Amino acid sequence: MTRVLFVDDEPKVLRAIKRMLATVNCDWEADFAPGGREALALLAQTPFDVIVSDMRMPEMDGAALLAEVTRLYPHVARIVLSGHSEQESILRAVGVAHQFLAKPCETDRLLEVVGRAIKLRELLADPKLRTLVSRMSRVPSMPQAYCEMMEQLQSSASSLRDLGAIVARDVGMTAKILQIVNSSFFGLPRHVPDPAYAVCMLGLEVLQSLVLTIHVFAELPVEGLAGVGLHDLWRHSTATGALAKRVAAKEGCDRQVCDHALTAGLLHDTGKLILAANRTEECREAVRLARSDGISLPEAERRVFGATHAEVGAYLLGLWGLPDAVVEAVAFHHRPTDCLGRGFAPVTAVHIANALEHARSATSDEQPPDVLDAAYLAGLGLTERWTSWREQCLEGAHS
Repeated sequence: MTRVLFVDDEPKVLRAIKRMLATVNCDWEADFAPGGREALALLAQTPFDVIVSDMRMPEMDGAALLAEVTRLYPHVARIVLSGHSEQESILRAVGVAHQFLAKPCETDRLLEVVGRAIKLRELLADPKLRTLVSRMSRVPSMPQAYCEMMEQLQSSASSLRDLGAIVARDVGMTAKILQIVNSSFFGLPRHVPDPAYAVCMLGLEVLQSLVLTIHVFAELPVEGLAGVGLHDLWRHSTATGALAKRVAAKEGCDRQVCDHALTAGLLHDTGKLILAANRTEECREAVRLARSDGISLPEAERRVFGATHAEVGAYLLGLWGLPDAVVEAVAFHHRPTDCLGRGFAPVTAVHIANALEHARSATSDEQPPDVLDAAYLAGLGLTERWTSWREQCLEGAHS
């Protein structure tokens, strides 16, 4: 049975959660602790899958508790539910919490977030991979982008525009900034998909605290990662995000679908970074296997890891609370037919954009590349759109 632990030093809050849970049908069990030490005692006795903790508590506050949970039980999904929105509290939670919810939190929203964290486990069957990804508080950044960011933040001439441009070029920085800006603490009415705009919303002071004090970005140790193709990954991710948004717009999608297509396109290969930084030799083995056996990289990854980079990246982004449409697009950008939904969606745009980017150097304008799911497009009645999308791709490359 899946178990969720709620932690709050206010008895009335715990009673309210108990009453709320008594009125709904949950396929998980809940336990309650009045403080951090009591929570750790329960965790030592019983396995839990999710912990939902208040921030401001005596003796051990939420940030300290979740830091211990990260160290001792890294597989547990960690959610902050707090009525305190001071900058200091938010910053302290950034490194240890997967998601941030503000009190008062509507019942449906709380159930949605907890249920989603539980369901995400289905993406990664391997407990070791789940633990690896759950422990991560940041996605590594390329050294050049990391150095540029540090130099800008320590310069008296730094500007949010320049800082935003650096973040927008880096997959790891983009993922973390979007996680923070779109948390409930900021109370934004809609998802912010553009990393450069997200930087402007945070402001220079908050960004300096996040980077220089909280260390939300980490430099990827590229030494020894030869053969993983990281530099190409950054170029490909940026181009895929921009193209996915153009394709969605060309198909008449609304602003939200276009925004989600952009975000998912930027982040669709996040899992490659996670695996490259943490399971380097196995990444090389997957690349070698794909080449020697003439199979796709995702198929090779499944043989080596028991999961693909798409599933690994989606698991982390889902834990971090990015929109369902974004997580779905990342998870299924290689196999969109596995999605439950039908019709043109962000996953459609990212699948097409990813295929187009891989096909930039193809000699034929007629045949789609192997990474394109032709049956999926045929099912949506989009087969004849390939030439138009390819022209759109080439236009973007030369603009």
